[in-house]
Amino acid sequence: MKSFSFLLLAFWEGGACEAYTNSVSASTLDSLTAPATSSELHSGVGMANKGPSYGLSRQVQDKIDSKYDPELEQILVEWITRQCGSGVGRPEAGKLGFQTWLKDGCVLSELINSLYVGEKPVKKIQSSSMAFKQMEQISQFLNAAEKYGVTKTDMFQTVDLWEGKDLAAVQRTLSALGSLAVTKDDGTYNGDPNWFFKKAQENKRDFSDEQIKAGKNVIGLQMGSNKGASQEGMSYGRPRQIL
Repeated sequence: MKSFSFLLLAFWEGGACEAYTNSVSASTLDSLTAPATSSELHSGVGMANKGPSYGLSRQVQDKIDSKYDPELEQILVEWITRQCGSGVGRPEAGKLGFQTWLKDGCVLSELINSLYVGEKPVKKIQSSSMAFKQMEQISQFLNAAEKYGVTKTDMFQTVDLWEGKDLAAVQRTLSALGSLAVTKDDGTYNGDPNWFFKKAQENKRDFSDEQIKAGKNVIGLQMGSNKGASQEGMSYGRPRQIL
């Protein structure tokens, strides 16, 4: 069987290089360079192709995974299904089912469209088995959610959902979106208002120039009061005697 040689350079601790030659069979090379099938793209095998993490990487990932809230998952699923209707279906319980349900971006796009009155922000919602199409659909949701008012700090990244890197961040974005919908109270929210907290709203006040000038002459109570105060009767000690 024909074989191919790859020259791999490994950097030594002192800065020198050593050359290694690894032989890879033609069949193995073909499997590495062959395009991914549609089923592999749909499952993410052809795109990420990541093995398990170990050591510090495993510890970091475990810490991220521990932030995922199963109870919040149930609330979000219930809200999305009420908000979008039965057409979006329901996921299998658990983090993997939640990811699979949202992974192609279609359910998310339906959700954000349901919160807009009039013109919808996501013009085209189309399910696809192609990885870049799914990620593009997720990006459209994220752009629309930001325009709706979700802050950048509450936004998840596309890979957080598509590769399952940080599903707790996905929960955070959806919770922020729900809170905004409850706070706006424009009739588009469909669900229990107690599922999400209301965001604090700005209480802007306008003062006239006269009111502002009058306020400058007021002494705050924390500074005490100057009413009836004078220096009469105050003693600063005996004057210094100069001999």
